[in-house]
Amino acid sequence: MGSTWKKVKVALGLNMCLYGPRNLHDSLPSMASRFSDAAAPSNLLSPASFSSDCRPAATPTPSSSSLRLSKYSTRSSKRTCAICLTAMKPGKGHAIFTAECSHSFHFHCITSNVKHGNQICPVCRAKWKEIPFQSPASELPNGMMRINQIDWSRDDSWMTVLRRVRPPPIDAPRQIASLSHEPEPGLFDDDEVLDHQSSIPDGGTSVVDAVDGSIGTIEVKTYPEVSAVARSAIHDNFTVLVHIKASLTNQRQHSCENQSPFTPSQSSRAPVDLVTVLDVSGSMAGTKLALLKRAMGFVIQNLGPSDRLSVISFSSAARRLFPLCRMTESGRQQALQAINSLISNGGTNIIDGLKKGTKVLLDRKWKNPVCSIMLLSDGQDTYTFGIGSSHPETDYRSLLPVSIHRNNNTELQIPVHSFGFGTDHDATAMHSISEISGGTFSFVEAEGTIQDAFAQCIGGLLSVVVQQLQVRIECVHPSLQLSSLKAGNYRSNIMASSRIGTIDVGDLYAEEERDFLVTINVPVDSSNDEMPLLNVKCTYRKPITNEMVTLEDIEEVKIRRPNVIGEQSVSIEVDRQCNRVLALESMAKARVAAERGDLANAVSVLENCYKAVSESISGQAGDHLCTALCAELKEMKERMENQRIYEASGRAYVLSGLSSHSWQRATARGDSTRNGSLVQAYQTPSMVDMLTRSQTMLLGNPTPRPQRTLRPTMTFPARTRQR
Repeated sequence: MGSTWKKVKVALGLNMCLYGPRNLHDSLPSMASRFSDAAAPSNLLSPASFSSDCRPAATPTPSSSSLRLSKYSTRSSKRTCAICLTAMKPGKGHAIFTAECSHSFHFHCITSNVKHGNQICPVCRAKWKEIPFQSPASELPNGMMRINQIDWSRDDSWMTVLRRVRPPPIDAPRQIASLSHEPEPGLFDDDEVLDHQSSIPDGGTSVVDAVDGSIGTIEVKTYPEVSAVARSAIHDNFTVLVHIKASLTNQRQHSCENQSPFTPSQSSRAPVDLVTVLDVSGSMAGTKLALLKRAMGFVIQNLGPSDRLSVISFSSAARRLFPLCRMTESGRQQALQAINSLISNGGTNIIDGLKKGTKVLLDRKWKNPVCSIMLLSDGQDTYTFGIGSSHPETDYRSLLPVSIHRNNNTELQIPVHSFGFGTDHDATAMHSISEISGGTFSFVEAEGTIQDAFAQCIGGLLSVVVQQLQVRIECVHPSLQLSSLKAGNYRSNIMASSRIGTIDVGDLYAEEERDFLVTINVPVDSSNDEMPLLNVKCTYRKPITNEMVTLEDIEEVKIRRPNVIGEQSVSIEVDRQCNRVLALESMAKARVAAERGDLANAVSVLENCYKAVSESISGQAGDHLCTALCAELKEMKERMENQRIYEASGRAYVLSGLSSHSWQRATARGDSTRNGSLVQAYQTPSMVDMLTRSQTMLLGNPTPRPQRTLRPTMTFPARTRQR
């Protein structure tokens, strides 16, 4: 009978002491768990309301609010998990977590209970300095497989990563975590003042001294498709390649240990104002939200003290977690705490989140030279677009704030880099948002790669060395006229005379390249042995010094005009870019066919392009870009095998590829962020460096991960060493 009574007491929680919080703040963690995706089963009493003895460790309360029971309770609580109320015995296949307050729980129980930042012991209310966090792979439903899935370790020593969270300094200028609960101001001009090196008020552009000698410069090269055309011959659609590269000149940086000589250092690069707009709707519950928090932790830890961050979360409506704040040590810690407090519920209102994120950048009082929005969503915006997997009739341009339109005739450009998370997001909407704003669209198919996708993006944003770049192309010979400018998504214009053309390129990252194909009609010319074709000029702004630069001393493009020419080979540089343009046009054509349900025609278009690229001069030479194009065309063809596959992943994969090749900028799709992937193009050294950090850093130590291809999992990634 005694044994039965003991079990009843354990089941009813009578072996513990009731604890009433002194104020609302003390009760918030247990209240939040009721609405979060990590809430305890509703048929169990909340263990956060009990204590194993009558002396709560963190917040003692009057004895009138508690009930003393037998001494058995202390001994029993050590053998029983206070969350699931079952026995804790080592060797039963359950990991045991012992907190710093000496209370123990089943590992899977406590990780579920504290997933959203509850750092308080459910038993004694002691505030923990270490947080248990379980590998998201363990939360996947049975039988669910990922494409390009990650080999998460099942070793408890690797599955649990604890991150010490230091409390912010007492004299911290603002408490970010508490701001998310305050009413939002009508005007978002409460952004934190920039540091002394970049403090220029609204209306100007901040400047950071290039203390280590880093200078962004533009290199221009031109390549005619052939070097000579016979005097008596006419060559229509003669192609000239204009190749542009943003080089980083830095004499001192080569001596920095473990850093690429092409990666801007913290003290020399242009600081960034970054707004992340994050989906926290109900569909983000569980693994997705945990991975998003980890990815945001990585972003926060890799921003510098001159960079500023603001976070917007949205579900049925959007709210600002905190204003633009500098990512100093205290700023990072408070931002991490705010991110870790996110819970998932409600619907998906992407446009509301985007409007609020844009407002943060428009209303700011101070401005860093570079600004951008990173938008992530895993679902359909039913508040704006309605339900449906594709809605090509939607006028996205009219729905988005005019201020983020790329060509809005203002100096302020706010590119939105969007990330479609999983296979249920609205790829058409996300791609359209990024295309209109001048950003990129990444398809994060495997949930575990979200941190790598973010890492690649910020690797670029944190290395901007050229802004407002415009390329001007002018015919030199009096009988020449421009036929076309193939510039992808970049705005291009050929003047009425057809002798001058311009391309608005905008920002370039360090070591980033752009290639534009110019076509002209070469007439008969028997007057000279040499014919000048084109002249190229560039103007751009250096974001670090705010200096406008005009580059005019670029050598003219010329070809020889002999009486007779022998066999000539086409320039491999020109051929490579012709293949890229052909692939881009074929992907767009295949997508149109797929959207109208003609998958057979879409596959045929991709197959013909694959054959043309692989058999071209550059393709036969094993050119890296051509190899990547062929691998991507093959992947797209497989994702158009049937309508179900196309709806699930094909559409998003194709749109991400179109985004990448149209802007000539790296996006994440498939396994493109994995080292050794064939589908890699346009990655800069800064992107690769940031990806390496993401894939190899564990608790701040740049040590390679174990041979079993483990990806470290952590709630708050450690701060990486500034290099």
